[in-house]
Amino acid sequence: LVMGVLMSPLAASAAQVSIAIGTPHVSIGINVPSYPRLVRVPGHPVYYAPGLQANFFFYDGLYWVFHADNWYASSWYNGPWWFVEPYAVPVYILRVPVRYYRQPPSYFRSWQPNTPPRWDDHWGHNWEQNRSGWDKGDRRAAPAPAPLPSYQRQYSRDEYPRQMERQREINQERYRYQPRDPVVQKQYQERYEKRDQGQQRGRGGDQRQDQRQDRDQQRR
Repeated sequence: LVMGVLMSPLAASAAQVSIAIGTPHVSIGINVPSYPRLVRVPGHPVYYAPGLQANFFFYDGLYWVFHADNWYASSWYNGPWWFVEPYAVPVYILRVPVRYYRQPPSYFRSWQPNTPPRWDDHWGHNWEQNRSGWDKGDRRAAPAPAPLPSYQRQYSRDEYPRQMERQREINQERYRYQPRDPVVQKQYQERYEKRDQGQQRGRGGDQRQDQRQDRDQQRR
C-alpha cells in the first residue's frame, strides 16, 4: 500500500515524499537532494523538517513521523520505520505545538496553533488516564536536545543503507549518542537489543547443527 504525501508548490522541486506501509516495518521513502534540514522547535528538545510536507520530527536520537493517525520511529531519516503505540509516544513529541505539523490532519484545524494537539480528546479516556500530565511539563525543565546525526548527510539515494544491521553499525561508529528518555530507551531496546538476542540464538542454533553434523561424519 503506497500513499503519496503531496508537496507544496514551493517545496516540490526540492523534495518528494512517499510513504509505503508494509510489515514488519514501515518504509518511508524520502527523495531529497540532501539530508533534510532540521530546525529546533522553540522551547522544545525537538526538531522538525520545515521543507517537507510531512509531520517529521527528531527527538532523543530517533526520527518520528505522524502519518495517517499513527506514529512511527526510526534511527535513520529514511527508515525502515516501526509503529509506535499511542501509549508509547514520548511526552516531548506529544507537546510539539500544532503549527509545526507540516501536514496536519483535518481534526487539527480547530485547535490553537501554539498549543499541542489535543491527544487526550483524540485518543480517549483510557489513554488520558495512562498518560496523565503529558501536557503539564515545565519548559524550563526540558532536557537539552540530542545532537543531530548530521553524518547521515553522506548517505542518500543509492548510498543509503537499507538494512537495519548496517544502519546500526554506522550509527555505532559515527553517532555515540544513546537515548536518555526512558520511553525512547524502551523503544530502542525493543527494536535493537531483542533483535540482537534473536540473531545470537539463531547463530547458536546454526553452531549446534554444525556440531551434530561433525559428530555424524565422525561416526561414519
